[in-house]
Amino acid sequence: MSVLPIVLWPDARLSQICAPVGDADIRTLTDEMFETMYAAPGRGLAGPQIGDMRRVFVMDVTWKEGARTPMVFADPAITARSVETVVMEEGCLSIPDLMVPVTRPREVSVTWRDEAGASHSADFDGFAARCIQHEMDHLDGVVTLDHLDTATRTALIEGYDPK
Repeated sequence: MSVLPIVLWPDARLSQICAPVGDADIRTLTDEMFETMYAAPGRGLAGPQIGDMRRVFVMDVTWKEGARTPMVFADPAITARSVETVVMEEGCLSIPDLMVPVTRPREVSVTWRDEAGASHSADFDGFAARCIQHEMDHLDGVVTLDHLDTATRTALIEGYDPK
């Protein structure tokens, strides 16, 4: 396995909608995505962030506190969102060193397939719900900056250099 290069904003791939994974074998891909995510170090990583334009992301929201709980989400769909929202500063591996306030639903219900093709559905809240929504945004060509009004976005990125 290897650590893959992370695609940095404003690369056009980060603004593209991803294609379904379908029945493709993604085990090697997701193993490399986890290796890349842990090395970065992040808690989630989506396909377009490593140049793979399919609807897949990996997530492990607990590893920085101790125990690893890696999860693979292929062709995920949010089936329900809570009415209650929370504003939180979000970082992104593709937009390093830039924290952005993003309002998101506190809870989500999600369906997806894992790396072996097994179907799952579950409810998530707190940081896991936020991470899922952040990574799903990547699959839809949305980055954290896209959640901001024009003036706030312009002020945040003025002079920003991702390198």
